[in-house]
Amino acid sequence: MPQTKHPTNQARILTRSTLVPLAPRQLSAQKGDFGHVLVIGGDCGTGGAVLLSAEAALRCGAGLVSLATRSEHVPAALARLPEVMSLGVHSANQMVTPLERASVLVVGPGLGQAAWGRSLLSAAAGVQMPQVWDADALNLLARAPLPLHAASMITPHPGEAARLLGISTEAVQADRAGAARKLARKYAVVCVLKGAGTLVADPAGQLALCERGHPAMAGAGLGDVLSGVLAALLAQGMSSWDAACLGVWLHACAGERLGEQGRGLAASDLVPVIRHLLEEHSACQV
Repeated sequence: MPQTKHPTNQARILTRSTLVPLAPRQLSAQKGDFGHVLVIGGDCGTGGAVLLSAEAALRCGAGLVSLATRSEHVPAALARLPEVMSLGVHSANQMVTPLERASVLVVGPGLGQAAWGRSLLSAAAGVQMPQVWDADALNLLARAPLPLHAASMITPHPGEAARLLGISTEAVQADRAGAARKLARKYAVVCVLKGAGTLVADPAGQLALCERGHPAMAGAGLGDVLSGVLAALLAQGMSSWDAACLGVWLHACAGERLGEQGRGLAASDLVPVIRHLLEEHSACQV
């Protein structure tokens, strides 16, 4: 892929003052006002990924959160997250009712690339609602084109971005801004290109750069948390661009704050810190 260089001054730096706030809640608010996030994934051996996404969506204010995963993971989900409606599914046929009830999807954490994951992804791809695609949803997308709702997001790391673009990871890293823009145009959705200096791009060419974060964030599961944060913001009515910018900034700032403690940062450590940062930035009631 030819490298397209873009001046760095075209990327807007994400700061507290440039981020659109999440709207405060009315005294008459009820759970139905704040969306229903459905997290889809967690094949055998990777059930923790969907739990991280579901917990992040719950703690960032989604009105309702559901989980569709392997039946083996349901007991752990109920024990860890009793507030989340957890469903064990064996095939895409069992996804009809959960998909009808949802307003935002997270697809991909722990999904796998075998028949089970492919069938669930195909079911999600046919639904007209905002979606956050991550992890194996992106690896499957790289293998076969699937439709994405216009208000959706993809959240690749550099390796996933390389597969989606058909180039090397090194080429992505050599021109991260160009890769993010190309992905946003190719799939006609907002792209969050993760890594040191996460970028947010939209199909029209807008680009935002997050300079926050910490090397202690280099660990498993942090992307799953980010997917849940993004879905919660979408569920509460933010546009995909505004939700991506705010969610990326919250996630990075939480990691930065926790990174001061050094190595050993666990993905689940981020969730309560993100919740506090969200309240600091966008108070629930004013």
